[in-house]
Amino acid sequence: MKKFYITTAIDYVNGDPHIGHAYEKILADVLARWHYLKGDDVFFLTGTDDNAQKNQEAAKKAGKNTKEFIDENAKKFEELCNDLNIKYNYFIRTTESRHEKVSKEIFKIVYDKREIYKGSYEGLYCTGCEAFLTERELVDGKCPEHDEKPKKLKEESYFFKLSKYRNELIKLIESKDFLLPKEKKNEILSRLKDEELKDLSVSRINKEWGIKTPIDNNHVIYVWFDALINYVSGLDYPNGKNYKKYWPADVHLIGKGINWFHSVIWPAMLISSGIKLPKTILVHGYLTVNGNKIGKSLGNVVSPKFFIDKYGVDQLRYYLIREIPFGQDGDVSEEVLKNRTNNELANELGNLVSRVLTLTDKYFNGKIKGSIFNKELKTKLNLKKIESHIDKFELHNAISEIFKFISECNKYVNKEKLWELEGKKLEKHLYNLLESLRIISILIYPFIPNTSEKINTQLNVKQGLLKDCKFRLIKSYSTKKGEILFKKIK
Repeated sequence: MKKFYITTAIDYVNGDPHIGHAYEKILADVLARWHYLKGDDVFFLTGTDDNAQKNQEAAKKAGKNTKEFIDENAKKFEELCNDLNIKYNYFIRTTESRHEKVSKEIFKIVYDKREIYKGSYEGLYCTGCEAFLTERELVDGKCPEHDEKPKKLKEESYFFKLSKYRNELIKLIESKDFLLPKEKKNEILSRLKDEELKDLSVSRINKEWGIKTPIDNNHVIYVWFDALINYVSGLDYPNGKNYKKYWPADVHLIGKGINWFHSVIWPAMLISSGIKLPKTILVHGYLTVNGNKIGKSLGNVVSPKFFIDKYGVDQLRYYLIREIPFGQDGDVSEEVLKNRTNNELANELGNLVSRVLTLTDKYFNGKIKGSIFNKELKTKLNLKKIESHIDKFELHNAISEIFKFISECNKYVNKEKLWELEGKKLEKHLYNLLESLRIISILIYPFIPNTSEKINTQLNVKQGLLKDCKFRLIKSYSTKKGEILFKKIK
């Protein structure tokens, strides 16, 4: 059995989760569930970044104890995963004692290699990014990510010899699938080739919050050095059975704003500490509102709970995957969500299930025996194309291909005029369509899992795997027609 280890970025907990956080988790969940369907041994890690300075500052503004504030907000991110039906294996928090232990161990390994040294730093620091920025990175004197002027900061710091790894990093990123998609790969390569790669400040003087460095109690480990380590601490590096089983990561799924940290800083840290490199850094675009990036600091946060409560979780999952091509930015539109729910989920999928099960219930009391199979529907399903799209992380194309088959099934109902048939002739066509619905329920499971389960319940079958996407697998059906899958939105 192949293993598949996927991670999301861990979220800052300086405020409530927004739709951008939901998008990343849904993307990762689709990939994790797809690999489950393939029969792979899946481990899916998500969680929160508790040690950031901006969390501490947000707690002060709220007039709360930092730990209390962070615990409250981390719980909201865990609840978001449950609201979105995210099937993760572990939710890590970087205030966990095991994460602290591993962060100190890796820091010490790099220090003992003489690749961490003491110095001082003077530069422009963006609290939102938790990073120093160069003048070249600013737009009109502001951080482009957070639309804020960075602060001038000068302080004592420990530095990691990142510059040492420039050529090795260029070679790594030039390799075929390490950094995807291609545009994001080219951005990082351009920066590495055109700019000087400077050593990285990996500590801050802060006695109030963060993980103390193992070499100096006056310093805490820089939040990005600590946060990236969650991908191995969450597996109990170095001796845990999960670490031995699942590392290296198959996919680190991240937003484009933190590409540099994952494709440059993280590999250098791993090489320095003698840890195997992840296989793929997969970079998605941003969700926007009126063309502007969504962010707490920008004051344009859209709550995923609003959409879930108003329309349903599968409706939100479907809309985000189908509407936004992977790697591109996508503007959040309630109107488009409504249209896709009405036209595709209700009219296409919901209507197909309802028509087939109504006829099965009305004329055969829910009991259908497998009879002669019509190969016409089988030829309309292109499973290899769906698999190819997902292998290339084109999730929007994969779900579009699935819905092409759903559309073909609806055409089949109309072409054969099932409502005019009876007896064995009708039974034959209904059997073909019930088998099609069973296969559809397997294929939509990664995208809209609640709907998949509802279809399975009505078909009275267990959740299948990709290997079960074969016609004539089930010889007879005893269906139980339920409520309609999707109510139309007025």
